[in-house]
Amino acid sequence: MISQSQPSSGKAEPQTTNGVASTGILSLLPADSVTDHILKIKTQDLAYRATAGTLDLFGQDGAPSAKIFYTAYVARNRQPGRPLTFAFNGGPGAASAYLHLGLVGPRILDFGPGGHDGTSPTLVDNPDSWLEFTDLVLIDPVGTGWSRAANDSVASNFYGVGQDAESIAKAIALYVNHNDRMASPKYLLGESYGGFRAAKVASALKDGQGILVSGIIMLSPLIEGQLLFGASQYPLGAALQLPSLAAAEMERRNTFSTKAMEEAEAFAMSDYLVTLAGPEPSGKTAIDFYARVSQLTGIPEAVVSRTRGFLTDAYVKHSKGNEFEVVSPYDASFAVADPYPESDADRSSDPVLDGFTRAYGAALASYARNELGFRTEMTYTLLASDVNERWEWGRRGPNGGTRAQVSATGNIRDLLSLIPSFRVLVAQGYSDAITPYGISKYVIDHLPSSLAAGRVGLKLYRGGHMFYTRPSSRQELSSDARAFVLAATGKAHGE
Repeated sequence: MISQSQPSSGKAEPQTTNGVASTGILSLLPADSVTDHILKIKTQDLAYRATAGTLDLFGQDGAPSAKIFYTAYVARNRQPGRPLTFAFNGGPGAASAYLHLGLVGPRILDFGPGGHDGTSPTLVDNPDSWLEFTDLVLIDPVGTGWSRAANDSVASNFYGVGQDAESIAKAIALYVNHNDRMASPKYLLGESYGGFRAAKVASALKDGQGILVSGIIMLSPLIEGQLLFGASQYPLGAALQLPSLAAAEMERRNTFSTKAMEEAEAFAMSDYLVTLAGPEPSGKTAIDFYARVSQLTGIPEAVVSRTRGFLTDAYVKHSKGNEFEVVSPYDASFAVADPYPESDADRSSDPVLDGFTRAYGAALASYARNELGFRTEMTYTLLASDVNERWEWGRRGPNGGTRAQVSATGNIRDLLSLIPSFRVLVAQGYSDAITPYGISKYVIDHLPSSLAAGRVGLKLYRGGHMFYTRPSSRQELSSDARAFVLAATGKAHGE
């Protein structure tokens, strides 16, 4: 990458917006930094401009309520009609560094030959950057990254399903208007809770800002809370989880094949589902059933029998038998040594989320300072536990909703109905046990064909929740996203 910088001063100075000075924590955020770069990709040297900065939100009294940090990448030779994609992660409480340095940005974090070493990762040019076919704006929701509310009492106005969607929609509208991008086809990309957020933001953009998006890309998404949170204790939820556990076992044995996955899916939604929904099996029927589930998942028959076939989270400690390892729900094929082998209850932090992927936070902070010229003394928050703990899943009040009650299906149906060109791409990893792909498949299969036919698609890739950490899966997803985004314009090549 070649960079020509217009750096900020290196010292954060109090900022003003519309004559109103930023005070408190917001005063630590510097002015926007604009830098020019060149990305070498397969077909060309792509010149682009990067902007690392903030978008200001205000309360009804006109006082600043929050600053939202964003990074924008725009092709220098942009032609009219070039797509524009807004991206964010999930959590709630996760910053966009995962998608930024893991998938779409012009720079990507390399975790070494094994792909799991977060101790000394290196930033390299991303040959599969989505900047080839769309301009990008990476957004950190309030409370994550360098996005902050003016004070703690104001922060609660952003920590909830509806509040969050509205604030992100406002930030997108500000960027579109400030940069004269109303005519650009606009897409939303969200991972995990961010996939759910994408559907909510698309609705908020339509209803509150008068902006209609062309489509959303949902990575490893939450779509239906009732099918995810606690659902594996019930027959349908368990059946939707089983194929992901089967995929993880195939990865461990190096026997993965799409044909075998199809067979696992068929078993999950037939004999497995029916058996779990019926009375407890006995005799040879039980022996054969538990043996088949054990063979599919790698979980010992004794454990499968004890749980009556409901695997819930038994796979975490038992997927590799008596080898005293724990696997990650974020990728059930990835295991590390069990720090508590004497206990079925005590567990370590997650091997993926709390392991090598934590390096995305420090890497983004270093990259922003040294390559993008955004210099601040505020620390970058990759995962904000306080945001997650304070999140409002339903309406405020004594009868507020829970996470098991949230749903994005209604938003998707309405958007498909009201915007004839609107499309959805759901992308998932086979061995993701946090948001099993079976749930997304079930939701898509139950959309009205009059809305979904040819407009809603599910793509599956080797790997887990963050399957893009695998170079081959990242390349496949980037190719599929390129086809999805450019299909609306009928263009064979990015501009």
